[in-house]
Amino acid sequence: MSEPIAFINEEFVPAHEAKIPILEPTFTKSDVVYDTISSTDNLIFRLDDHLDRFENSCDSMQINPPYNRKEIATIIATCADKTGYEDTCITIMGTRGPYKDITSRDPRTCQNGLIAVAMPYYYVIPKEKAQKGVNLSIVDNKRVPSESVDARIKNFNWMDLTRGLLEAYDKGGDSAILCTPDGKVSEGPGFNIWLAKDGHLKTPKGNLLEGITRKTIFELASEIGLNATETEVYPEELREADEAFTSTTAGAIAAVVEIDGKPLGNGAPGLLTGRLNDLYWNKRKDGWHGTPVKSLLT
Repeated sequence: MSEPIAFINEEFVPAHEAKIPILEPTFTKSDVVYDTISSTDNLIFRLDDHLDRFENSCDSMQINPPYNRKEIATIIATCADKTGYEDTCITIMGTRGPYKDITSRDPRTCQNGLIAVAMPYYYVIPKEKAQKGVNLSIVDNKRVPSESVDARIKNFNWMDLTRGLLEAYDKGGDSAILCTPDGKVSEGPGFNIWLAKDGHLKTPKGNLLEGITRKTIFELASEIGLNATETEVYPEELREADEAFTSTTAGAIAAVVEIDGKPLGNGAPGLLTGRLNDLYWNKRKDGWHGTPVKSLLT
């Protein structure tokens, strides 16, 4: 039977059996960095890009997992393979780990670790909504300043994002768009945002996670001759866009058809959005940026 699989304490186990101690700062302080990778038809997408970002996150937080890059790649592939699913999302976590002395609060004494979990491929924005188009709410809750939490380090400090998501639900939205404290568009809970105006693509820069799918959109845009830039974006620019979409590992591209309950453009998924989404999936099916799961198994 197919089921989610986790790697923890040097063992591969059913994900529901994976546990960490409740006093570990991985849990009590969200002292952990992570990355989420996907596979399609047993091909892991952009593995090196994800590992580069994961290593940067670990280095930034002085977390040193007890496995080298090649070993981590094998752990990722083994988790995916053991699930029995061909299409997966695999999350790897560099953990602070337990304190050497339970009465100490010095993170330098912790034994760093690595956890991985693979599950069936999922969508941050449900697939049916992503295809029909979503209503995003630009919420009042602001993104944590980058001086406090660097969003480029992929982390579980999600209080601002979760509060924003709950605010969006209260307003009748499908998900949220958060702005920086100075009022510029940042990102949503688990996705980057793009807008198109007069055939030109824009995505915010600054206080946000520089997504791997975001990087992929730049490549796809170049391939089909579109001008795509990262720049400061303000809410009114988004509201006045011809079309917009989200980008994320878990779900790829989702069309945006409403902002704050009001139609965006003509109120339907944009032609440019559809073109990019089709190109993305067709290229992935052809093996673009793909690493076969089997090639990484020991």
